[in-house]
Amino acid sequence: MDDKTVLSRIHGLVEEEHELRQQLSSGKISSDEEHARLKDLEEALDQCWDLLRRRRAARTAGNDPDAEQAHAVSEVENYLQ
Repeated sequence: MDDKTVLSRIHGLVEEEHELRQQLSSGKISSDEEHARLKDLEEALDQCWDLLRRRRAARTAGNDPDAEQAHAVSEVENYLQ
């Protein structure tokens, strides 16, 4: 997955997040449904941002960014800040 594809995925996930909030405010989905899907979206966004950062770091270090692969959600979500 190249940077452009990762960024496109990020934009799609953010758009879906906005749509969920609109659906909640218009009563099309419940708060529980929104929260469950938002959790999935946030995890996918974290995974995409992590991959994009690692690709950019690899490029800066003179390494092949295409060698970077997405880490598992469980790994990304447990990074120490």
